[in-house]
Amino acid sequence: MKKVVLAYSGGLDTSIIIPWLKENYGYEVIAVTADIGQGDELAPLEEKAIKTGASKIYIADLKEEFVTDFIYPVLKAGAVYEGKYLLGTSFARPLIAKKLVEVALAEGADAVAHGATGKGNDQVRFELTVKALAPHLKIIAPWREWHIRSREEAIDYATERGIPVPVAKSRPYSMDRNLWHLSHEGADLEDPANEAPEDVYMIITPPEKAPDQPTYVTIDFEQGIPVRVDGAALGPVQLIERLNEIAAANGVGIVDMVENRLVGMKSRGVYETPGGTVLVAAHRELEYLTLDRQTMHFKEIIASKYAEMVYDGVWYSPLREALDAFVNSTQRTVTGSVRMKLYKGNCTPAGANSPYSLYNQEFATFGAEEVYNQKDAEGFINLFGLPLKVRALMAQKTGLR
Repeated sequence: MKKVVLAYSGGLDTSIIIPWLKENYGYEVIAVTADIGQGDELAPLEEKAIKTGASKIYIADLKEEFVTDFIYPVLKAGAVYEGKYLLGTSFARPLIAKKLVEVALAEGADAVAHGATGKGNDQVRFELTVKALAPHLKIIAPWREWHIRSREEAIDYATERGIPVPVAKSRPYSMDRNLWHLSHEGADLEDPANEAPEDVYMIITPPEKAPDQPTYVTIDFEQGIPVRVDGAALGPVQLIERLNEIAAANGVGIVDMVENRLVGMKSRGVYETPGGTVLVAAHRELEYLTLDRQTMHFKEIIASKYAEMVYDGVWYSPLREALDAFVNSTQRTVTGSVRMKLYKGNCTPAGANSPYSLYNQEFATFGAEEVYNQKDAEGFINLFGLPLKVRALMAQKTGLR
């Protein structure tokens, strides 16, 4: 019997895909679950996958690899999609697909399958990774083939086959959780005129209910990578878990946005990214202190391109690797401490220092100093403004407006 390896989350879509693959392809189905910080969601998956029809299931602990090889490169790049989205789902998919390929090769499988819909970005992220790492594998995407057209119909399909799913018609949100974030889409969130109801949030305390006093947290970075929180050295996974706890309690990390999907439509998503929000803000604050003007401005251009590539699923590409080389070069001096103030959903800097700081108080002060000759500015302005002056003289002479 031919084998297919399924990216299995235990959610609605992948729960019904197991019997669907057996019924329509006759494949032996091997489930693969990547533990990237879903927590309690993983506990029932082994029993559930087997009862649903899988021949076996791999549950791989990829949390540390997720942080060091995917989260940290994006953090160092300063990559934020469309100014708001911290890419929590986007950079998780290449890692999951990488594990999918590894199991498929080890099992001698002919195909891999995923539960991404034909309207979303995840289908691209999964499949581009498979194409980059194992182009000979067949890819099966049931949402592009079957007759099911809605989450309600998918629930009915599961009910008919006695498959329990963690979704009810009364709360039919599509959710994706990992160590970095929790996303919510669908149902009443599909109308951007609707405010997200408070019960949507499952990690973050609503800002209105957060403590009435601010919380301060200090993060130490070494070459762009966070290594300590409030003086305590923590491993990559523990560090993010700690920041998630602190930020979530203070209502920090909610993003509600209408984004441009790669497939051409706009979609509305509500994201909970508590620790990530603090890390991105703190890292950028340290770069303000340690990067020179030209490098920082060019890096902002790179960050936008990097975010777009991650969002589009081209993680395993020569260009992203080349951009990493540039980014890592810029991070050599991004070492120091940043103190952040968290208060009712706000996350603001409250001081930063670095041994590589380019801030020089002697030059920047408004007080008396002996190191800066203000008369030098006159010649600089004359030369810097010369093209404007020449054009203005020409305009006066010719009457050009």
